[in-house]
Amino acid sequence: MKVKDIMAEDVVTLEINEELSLADDIMHLGRIRHLPVVEKGKLVGIISQRDLFKGSLASVMGFGEKAKRDFLKTVAVKEIMIKKVITISPEADIKEAGRIMLEKKIGCLPVVGKDELVGLITETDILKQFIM
Repeated sequence: MKVKDIMAEDVVTLEINEELSLADDIMHLGRIRHLPVVEKGKLVGIISQRDLFKGSLASVMGFGEKAKRDFLKTVAVKEIMIKKVITISPEADIKEAGRIMLEKKIGCLPVVGKDELVGLITETDILKQFIM
């Protein structure tokens, strides 16, 4: 089975200069753990819930929700995103995607075809293939 057969095609993305508060809202409301970051339509980074948590020093310092929110509005996505994004082709085998995620200890791979983001595959997408 190929990555294109199980990947999510309707991927929510962030622009590079957007506020972390927007990433927090999208992740919380959409129950999304990974957000690709684009600039002029090209993949330039990715943010995970873990990255967002690290970027949210306010939560570590014990501030309340309002203080955390105010802080997140002052930080741009580009300041905490992972810039060296590991990607995969839509034609790759899902076993290859799983192997890469295990080796790199990452929870998803942006799927890039013809130099553009065409989807996202997560460890959950692959696991579903074995239990359904």
